[in-house]
Amino acid sequence: MKNESLVFFRMIRDFLTIYLPRQKAASPNTVKSYKNTLNLFLDYFKEKVGVLPAKLSFQHISREHVEIFLDWLEKERRYSITSRNQRLAGLKAFYRYSAGKDATLTNYYQELLSIPVKKQNRRHEIDFFSEQALQSILEQPNILKKNEVRDLMFMILLYDTGARVQEVLDIHLNDIHLSDDSSYVVITGKGRKTRIVPIMKKTAQHLKNYLYYFHESMGGNEFLFYITRKGIRNAMSPDNVGKFIMKYGCKAKAVNDDVPEHLYPHMFRHSRAMHLYRNGMPLPLLSEWLGHAQMSTTLIYYANADTKMKQEAIEKATSGLNPLLSSDTNINWDNDEELLKKLYGLL
Repeated sequence: MKNESLVFFRMIRDFLTIYLPRQKAASPNTVKSYKNTLNLFLDYFKEKVGVLPAKLSFQHISREHVEIFLDWLEKERRYSITSRNQRLAGLKAFYRYSAGKDATLTNYYQELLSIPVKKQNRRHEIDFFSEQALQSILEQPNILKKNEVRDLMFMILLYDTGARVQEVLDIHLNDIHLSDDSSYVVITGKGRKTRIVPIMKKTAQHLKNYLYYFHESMGGNEFLFYITRKGIRNAMSPDNVGKFIMKYGCKAKAVNDDVPEHLYPHMFRHSRAMHLYRNGMPLPLLSEWLGHAQMSTTLIYYANADTKMKQEAIEKATSGLNPLLSSDTNINWDNDEELLKKLYGLL
């Protein structure tokens, strides 16, 4: 490894292990978020630029590369605009720290500062799939392969709890409570707030089977989901989850056109919430279940999003005597050439 690359990676190490946790007292989840951002940045250079991590240095990184990286996240990795902006903020924070430690890096930091935050449309729309699509997705993992059994369990729990990906990754064995009467999972969300999320009996049964095959003991502080490298268990990353969910989404799309073309982890949370809302869960309870700090967030994303529910409610509330429901209101366009042209922009 060249000296320039050593400088780059030592700066990353000090940023993640000294500055954030010790000097800034950032939460473990905040540190994970910055770590994921930097890992994605390394992945981009490896996949799209052809520069391996061991050869990467500050000299390789320009404003143009960062802008292409952000577009890559949004278009190829299917990140939302909010997530894109969070990754940009993470890179700016790292470069601000680096420039403070080494004045020769100030120009790189100034370049990044000029990259604007991307504006979002005022209308909040969510992507979600149907329950039929969910069935097709969950049928894709091969239960004869151990890793795919793990993937299936992850997707089941991701959907049933409606948790964020990182919240599921942060679940430890002692957060799981299984019984014949009621089973639940303790979820640690944003701001280290915890909430108790009940799970379905079928999910509890899947969990019991998973624990039998993947964990020697039924309790403790070990992560529920893990990957094994060289015989050592390590925590899974959100990027790992995104890759296998995308894989199963592509397979499911081939057999069921109702499956979204681009499946991503957060869609499971949106879909579960929308299914519960459509089946009568009140918004205040849905907000608490999702772990939203403000119910206005739930209102924006779900009550404003479900056109189907609004349409059904309007039709139920419309009297049968209303002329809009009468079959006599059909209009014959064939004999009105002028109106036809107006409708289609010809006049």
